[in-house]
Amino acid sequence: MDQYIPRLKKQYLEAVAPELMKEFNYTSVMQIPTIEKISVSAGVGEALQNKKLLDSAVKELEQITGQHAVKTKARKSIANFKLRQGNEIGTAVTLRGEKMWEFLDRLLNVALARVKDFRGVNPNAFDGRGNYSMGITEQIIFPEIDYDKIERVSGLNVAIVTTAQTDEEGFSLLKKLGMPFRK
Repeated sequence: MDQYIPRLKKQYLEAVAPELMKEFNYTSVMQIPTIEKISVSAGVGEALQNKKLLDSAVKELEQITGQHAVKTKARKSIANFKLRQGNEIGTAVTLRGEKMWEFLDRLLNVALARVKDFRGVNPNAFDGRGNYSMGITEQIIFPEIDYDKIERVSGLNVAIVTTAQTDEEGFSLLKKLGMPFRK
């Protein structure tokens, strides 16, 4: 029986990895940067007053990623925001393996194309170690979300963690995978 390989992973293995090997003159295939994991999270500040919003955010994140989402708790109390340590104020999912490649494929080829007035993603959002973070202002850009069933339009944070050593390597990896960077 043939093992299923996601389309973007196949593209990475057949085209992107050899190009990166040539571009950066790596001596070993283990030096070629790859994507390690993708963290998708959503903060729901209004969850302090309305618990139903947090539950719907968890459900929507599960629909988008195809994996169980966990509720995240506040690390410390902030009096100005009426926030206590341990309050549930967000939700997060960490994707690895096949689901990670499938999500990245959907993000790059379907979801980002549905953003209003899209001119590309910020090329300066790297952290210095080749990892990329981006914010999505509306979760409704994903086709899995039914617009009629959402409680409210909310944003998501997407962090793409790579094995790249520098921002230049991370940029090249994501560019070759099809990330639409702004000019």
